[in-house]
Amino acid sequence: MTLIQQAGAQQAGRRRPWGKIVLIVLAGLILSPLPFRTFLFHPFNMPSGSMTPTLQVGDMFFVAKYSYGYSHYSLPFSPNLFSGRIFGSAPERGDVVVFRSPKDDRIDFVKRVVGLPGDLVQVKQGQLYINGTAVARERGQDFVGNDPCGSGPATATRRWRETLPNGVSYETLDCVANGFYDNTNVYTVPPGHFFVLGDNRDNSVDSRVLSQMGYIPLENVIGRVGLIFFSKSPSGVTRSERIGTVVR
Repeated sequence: MTLIQQAGAQQAGRRRPWGKIVLIVLAGLILSPLPFRTFLFHPFNMPSGSMTPTLQVGDMFFVAKYSYGYSHYSLPFSPNLFSGRIFGSAPERGDVVVFRSPKDDRIDFVKRVVGLPGDLVQVKQGQLYINGTAVARERGQDFVGNDPCGSGPATATRRWRETLPNGVSYETLDCVANGFYDNTNVYTVPPGHFFVLGDNRDNSVDSRVLSQMGYIPLENVIGRVGLIFFSKSPSGVTRSERIGTVVR
């Protein structure tokens, strides 16, 4: 008993470094891959050309999960522990987001948000219309890259700079004049959903294709695309000029 009392007295007299302990615990949480991927940033790879020129095949980028809060899709293996979002906020027009397909929630997609809940969205002669008003666009220099149109050898592809009503500006590609989805009906975006498009307009399955994609529920959104941290072309060449690019 005396030894126990002495040990207790020594512990009481010794100052516990609580500040250091807290820092160590926080550092462990931040540096641990599971919390880092679950709550902060998740790395993704761009497997297709649907978002060219913004994202190209072989780009590896971080997705900020905290941008819109968390749904059960934020968790590893997506266990259905709760519905809706925690600390939720909605994407803004022009955000490039990763989400789970509403048709098959095992598959991740990356697209750009152009339509918000309640919006009327239409494409006429290749030009995007939101609530009856044409989205401003200007012709840019042709894009020359690794076959962005999926039609064989790389060729020059028409490039446009599109500017949404909130001022967000980005580049799109137009592979085919008067393509299949260059003229659509009017889409009415339901409450709690978003309308997304690929920047490579003639080579993208997106909200225009209701049978395969359709409108994206907020709950399916995983996060916002941020920084490209590595990039390698399909031929295996490292594209150092793309590393460190912030996706907008």
